Amino acid sequence: MIIFPAIDISSGRAVRLLHGDFEKKTVYGSPADTAKKFAEAGARHLHVVDLDGARDGGTPNFALISEIIKSTPLSVEVGGGIRTESELEKYIAAGAERVIIGTAAIENREFLKNAVGQHGDKIAVGADFRDGKIATRGWLFDTDTTLEDFLSDMESLGVKTAIVTDISCDGALSGASAELYFGLTQKLHIKIIASGGVSSLEDVILLKKAGVFGAIVGRALYTGAVDLASALRAAEEH
Repeated sequence: MIIFPAIDISSGRAVRLLHGDFEKKTVYGSPADTAKKFAEAGARHLHVVDLDGARDGGTPNFALISEIIKSTPLSVEVGGGIRTESELEKYIAAGAERVIIGTAAIENREFLKNAVGQHGDKIAVGADFRDGKIATRGWLFDTDTTLEDFLSDMESLGVKTAIVTDISCDGALSGASAELYFGLTQKLHIKIIASGGVSSLEDVILLKKAGVFGAIVGRALYTGAVDLASALRAAEEH
């Protein structure tokens, strides 16, 4: 299982939100410095989200994210506000390992199909859910689409990877929804990257046993609840 340390960016700073609420924001400093620290601890992958882009559309923090890609050895997956071909191509050209399409996967199916057709494994979808239903536009709007229906649909379109975020757990250090992810990995072939709630090494071990492709670790790294080097070892050993 791959560990993806997470950097969420808002107004040029590394931040963490509680349950996706911009009014409950903790600022941690320079995204570039944070990425370098993760690399020094042994990380090989990084999950980056432009929160301003996710909320408002566009790529307001593109220059910063591009610099992280260029200045570290990390394989970077990036999401947040990528809703047009030009925005997608910018990140591909900048060297992103994987580009995450979230809101547009629901609102612009044709764009997603074209992206998968052109870029294959470099395209992932963001499946952010609350109470079993997909949420969009920086988690501000709920849809009537269930998580499982959405993932099945994405699989049928040829999407290989989905970042599945339990909004109720995100940023809360409340424990990951390992049982839910186990259910998804048993029913679907799409690669699942679990996100939300990882608060201990036990969560890392449980997610690996659930069969997910990767696990995103955010606030727990910033607070010291999880040591990144230990999490990397746990993901390999168990």
